[in-house]
Amino acid sequence: MTVDILNDSRIGRLVEQALQEDVGFGDITSEAIIPEEQIGRAVVLPKENGIISGVELFKIVFQYIDRQVTAEFDRFDGGLATASKHIGEVEGPVRSILTGERVALNFLQRMSGIATLTHKFVHAVAGTNAKITDTRKTSPGLRMLERKAVVDGGGVNHRFGLDQMVLIKDNHIQAAGSISNAVSRCTKYLLDHHIEAKIEVETTSLAQVEEALRCAGVNRIMLDNFLLNDMTAAIRRIDHAVEVEVSGGVTLETVRAIAETGVDFISVGALTHSSKALDISLELLH
Repeated sequence: MTVDILNDSRIGRLVEQALQEDVGFGDITSEAIIPEEQIGRAVVLPKENGIISGVELFKIVFQYIDRQVTAEFDRFDGGLATASKHIGEVEGPVRSILTGERVALNFLQRMSGIATLTHKFVHAVAGTNAKITDTRKTSPGLRMLERKAVVDGGGVNHRFGLDQMVLIKDNHIQAAGSISNAVSRCTKYLLDHHIEAKIEVETTSLAQVEEALRCAGVNRIMLDNFLLNDMTAAIRRIDHAVEVEVSGGVTLETVRAIAETGVDFISVGALTHSSKALDISLELLH
């Protein structure tokens, strides 16, 4: 599920909430200092190299603030930004520019940070068949934006939410008594409710991999926190019967070795829960 920011009503609500949180009843500093009629121009300036994400959202923020404000970019989502080279310009009433500055930059910095970190992981596995994917470890309410940023960085999206895919995890297995019981109940549930959804099973040992392989209806097996030797053995045993995903503690230092085992997907929670915002400023021109 990808996000069309320009045509998703949730984006408007999100921008309104962010502006209400930040602006409240008005930007009293800008209103006190800057004449209402003063027009100005500002540049969007990255302070470090990275991948840009959130350009359209940046523009939308200013449209909610003041339609007289225009924002034009020469870098688009997924494009490379170079430190100290401006990527866009904002023009219009100075009061409005400064009122929307923080919210617009918050979105742009957050999404660009995720895209940049994703790009680093994607670059690290280049030449292998592995795809870097996100998880549901996202900021509450911002999942659609953070997932878009992952795609802008070259990654792919996992399920958006609990209703899009069956993912049988350790607690489900514990509650059901076994992987076999859990898979059986899920396949019956999907059939009874006329739901088309893939089934993925999280495993933590080679024995669980064997059990998952014996279950009809499983589309993907997740190897969770496997040591590299066990991971290699599991992938050899699965032998392309189903898709294989690796998860748990993946870092930039370890991801290449994981990818070279032949895994299909590598899920990295850090993309969205631990990425550093890209340092970008908005600087008013004299």
